[in-house]
Amino acid sequence: MTAGTVLILLDALIAVSAWPVVLRLLHYRVSAPQTAAFVIVDLLFLYALGFYRRDNLASTMRAIGRVPLAVSLGVIVSATCSTLAGMTPSAQFIVSALICFCGSALLPRFAFPLFRRNTLFRPRLLIIGAGKRAFDLNWVLKSQGQHLHYEVTFVHQDLFGPIDARLQDDPSNHIITTSDNILDIAGRISVDEIVVAPDERRGMNLESLISCRTAGYPVWQYMSFLEKEARRIDIKRLDADWVVYSDGFSIGPLGRALKRLTDIVASLLILCCSLIILLPAMAAVWIEDKGPIFYRQKRVTKGGQIFQILKLRSMRTNSEESGAVWAAAADTRVTRIGRFLRRSRVDELPQLINVLKGDMSLVGPRPERPEFIDKLAEELPLYRERHAVRAGLTGWAQINYPYGASLNDARSKLSYDLYYVKKCNFLFDFLIIMQTLRVLIWPGTGVR
Repeated sequence: MTAGTVLILLDALIAVSAWPVVLRLLHYRVSAPQTAAFVIVDLLFLYALGFYRRDNLASTMRAIGRVPLAVSLGVIVSATCSTLAGMTPSAQFIVSALICFCGSALLPRFAFPLFRRNTLFRPRLLIIGAGKRAFDLNWVLKSQGQHLHYEVTFVHQDLFGPIDARLQDDPSNHIITTSDNILDIAGRISVDEIVVAPDERRGMNLESLISCRTAGYPVWQYMSFLEKEARRIDIKRLDADWVVYSDGFSIGPLGRALKRLTDIVASLLILCCSLIILLPAMAAVWIEDKGPIFYRQKRVTKGGQIFQILKLRSMRTNSEESGAVWAAAADTRVTRIGRFLRRSRVDELPQLINVLKGDMSLVGPRPERPEFIDKLAEELPLYRERHAVRAGLTGWAQINYPYGASLNDARSKLSYDLYYVKKCNFLFDFLIIMQTLRVLIWPGTGVR
């Protein structure tokens, strides 16, 4: 059970227990659906704003400081829905909900450090190999894994290649250099999972791993385990055969139809609701320098097709007279109004028209410019595979990786884009859309 799962169960348990008690003590007569709705919406906003992500789990004080905003948004939405349903809550009721749900969210976060110290929530891993691949895996687990702590034991043999000096020099690493039966070692240290990650696999004793598998120990190949724990695909050590034989990378006709229907309905709804923001923003763009309001640019979407993406103009006119240039986080070509539009993501709203036209989807890899595609495809394996689905207004890379404009940034984003293409489904899209709210409220918090 991951740390995030433990915390969301604690939040749900306390909120479900406390909210009916508060209503009873204050003699509020509220229907069961309305009572449940307040709890569900509260938990949804905690999830959407990233309270179960690794960064907030690792920084308790930061999470505590953000609780009032998340709870307030949840209560406002719940109260608005209740009003529309003809059950307008009183001011006292809303204040009671704010206090109750803030307390329900704060209590687990004050107690959570106690759970983090409990070895019950620390997976015991047996990693076969102690070379460069094992070091990379250990680093990813510590910085991006779903658990905050792992108890790792490395088993190494000479035929796997040399031991990585970085692992060997760290006294906290437990490395067993023996040819003993792996099943015996797994039993002695009571491992939860076994990960096969040697630099050299020729000569490996597969019978020993089969014995572990039949004894009930999950045995993972390096790429599959990293995908599960970090929720991305390691481009650095990508094996072509793993891509060919692993599951995923497919979406059925029903899934495609549901995704398209969601794109159309949600885009129309968001576009109508955002007109109150979009129209003043359009006026501000024109007033600043009397230039064009919209900016059109060629981008690449599903199947390598080129389309014209539509945005509110955030840069000076003629900003690319000398050719295409990657946009930077602090780009000097951005206008004063453009800075606000970019920070608030308002400049992206016209792309909803691209979604309605079928050029884009609400969720998918961000569309890149054709001028950069060939170069990136030469440098990055499987780069063109991100075009297996429509480009998106938001995406898995956007909510997990901060703004970047370099080849290394493109490599990191590709690892998340490929994971999305591999796992693409309706529920995954819904979770990504929810977590986009976190990036809008706290820009620059993409890193897990």
